[in-house]
Amino acid sequence: MEFLKNIRIVSSTSPSNKRVLLRVDFNVTISPNMKIVSDQRIIQAIPTIKLLLKNRNKIILISHLGRPNGRDAKLSLSNVAERLQVFISDYKIILIDDFQSQLGEQKLKLQKDNEIIILENIRFYKEEQENNKIFAKKLSLLADAYVNDAFGVCHRSDASIVSIPLFIPSFCGLLLEKEITAISMLFKNRSHPITAIIGGAKISTKIKFLSKLTTIADKIILGGALANTFLLAKGFPVGNSLIEEGSIEDAKKIMSLAEKNNTKIILPIDALGIDNNEVKSFTITSIPINFAVLDIGPQSRLLFTDNISKANTIIWNGPVGKCEDSSFSQGTIAIYNAIANNNHCFSVIGGGDTLAAISDKKYHEKISHISTGGGALLAFIENSTLPGIDAIRQNL
Repeated sequence: MEFLKNIRIVSSTSPSNKRVLLRVDFNVTISPNMKIVSDQRIIQAIPTIKLLLKNRNKIILISHLGRPNGRDAKLSLSNVAERLQVFISDYKIILIDDFQSQLGEQKLKLQKDNEIIILENIRFYKEEQENNKIFAKKLSLLADAYVNDAFGVCHRSDASIVSIPLFIPSFCGLLLEKEITAISMLFKNRSHPITAIIGGAKISTKIKFLSKLTTIADKIILGGALANTFLLAKGFPVGNSLIEEGSIEDAKKIMSLAEKNNTKIILPIDALGIDNNEVKSFTITSIPINFAVLDIGPQSRLLFTDNISKANTIIWNGPVGKCEDSSFSQGTIAIYNAIANNNHCFSVIGGGDTLAAISDKKYHEKISHISTGGGALLAFIENSTLPGIDAIRQNL
């Protein structure tokens, strides 16, 4: 399958001397004190920005941040604009509060060659997630061309993703091209054994993905609250841990499908949590009734990392513990280190929570591909394409 067939790519056919709408994914994790936890998503968009600038284009950036219900100052892109200014110091970054206001229209009209405009959080407009075509048309009128470099939201059918390409010539950005090329390696030329590490909280959002993995992977390592539901489905006690009661049958079906496809599911064999205000470890067979699993235990870390060290292809999505608390980040860090130290594997890591958990960039260069997508990564593996990719292809 040729994933980039019939798509204009800026690496080979870049617009020049144009006004360009560049859809990026600057949906970074913001800490309670309003600081950016990881700027990886900003950094990975910079090559496309610089290429478009090199070709004498004026850039208007579009992004979202979080899930606002109307305008929310806490989800403004002002912090993102300030961080982008650090990386692109030769240009002035201008944040426009409302592109439809008279002041916003004036700033856009008077944009100078040394200015990059970023529109305020596009999800402040309800029309964005409604995929309102009139709204998309208004956005398209701001520019001569559109570039999608926002892999992380290409699984969404939002106006700025799928409808702007209906009105102006559209292109695939360098990051989107890189994402498609790297992830497509999981479908072709893949080397066995293939090991997937899946964490996070919910099975319900990953049922199709996990089912698809049973046809791709040789081993599926499960951690996080997601693993608790699988353990409960197998009859193990999980104490007072977070589970999805409504997904127990789904867990059983996925385990049955894995057995049918000769895919081994590896679950934690011990766990860390709080017991009487102390961090303690228990085997999975002896978890107390009031104990909540908050991380994989030391024996699970050894089990997981041993399997990771033997893999030739690795997919990782989701932390395996409550890693925002340093007491329960050991499992996630151990997985990150094990993937980085596996020098013979092709590795793909994705997901916003995963990126935040590995914000220490010490080993980033040892990972084959760090994806800017979480849900998009899962959806692409499930479906071999995404709405945002199809929209650019259909624009030809």
